[in-house]
Amino acid sequence: MGKVIAIANQKGGVGKTTTSVNLAAALAVLEKKVLLIDADPQANATSGLGISVDDKKLGTYELLEHTATIEQTILKTSVPHLDIIPSHIDLVAIEIELVDKKEREFMLKKALKTVSDQYDYILIDCAPSLGLITLNALAAANSIMIPIQCEYFALEGLGKLLNTIKSVQKIHNPNLDIEGLLLTMYDARLRLSNQVVEEVKKHFGDMVFKTIIQRNIRLSEAPSYGENIIEYDATSRGAQNYLSLAEEVLKKNK
Repeated sequence: MGKVIAIANQKGGVGKTTTSVNLAAALAVLEKKVLLIDADPQANATSGLGISVDDKKLGTYELLEHTATIEQTILKTSVPHLDIIPSHIDLVAIEIELVDKKEREFMLKKALKTVSDQYDYILIDCAPSLGLITLNALAAANSIMIPIQCEYFALEGLGKLLNTIKSVQKIHNPNLDIEGLLLTMYDARLRLSNQVVEEVKKHFGDMVFKTIIQRNIRLSEAPSYGENIIEYDATSRGAQNYLSLAEEVLKKNK
């Protein structure tokens, strides 16, 4: 059974998609079989792995809507061992379409049952919201990874997210763990970045990953070429950070 990790934070711009794409690629480079599910209507994880979002393909929308099987939605990527279920702007409509469906929070969990034993890790890139799509991801996941930007508003909304996780644990998924808090966009030159790191570590201790994702121009450039950071520049600091994170995840899940 593959471990299902939802990468979520209702705050936008904290590095969720960057983490989803590059952690998935790093785990694949370390020869783990990985499935990345793009559960964000913006479809940035899809385009970030070089898949055109303009060519309409079966993906997360059809999977949740039950017009396609999970096997029909899985695409190979240019990275060996890494598959993706792509997204599309159509996914926006799923919140309305599922509203009167029975067990609507468990659509993704049910769909994953048939393929979970084919992968070592299944990563879900969640939208920056706590809506029905994200709820599906949390109900299907074994754990949640929370990226936190090393900036002033880093902790704003984190309490709300942790309350949501408690509610999901109580009602939908008692086995949901917190995989860890991941500090992103760190700039060692900024006093503020260092203060945020200290504050988060003081409050959350061992829940915080040792690996910190540093600000890196190569990380920002890679998606415009439809490549993950390891394909784009394996020697960059960003690539080294995500390989280090992948090793930490593997060690944690031995």
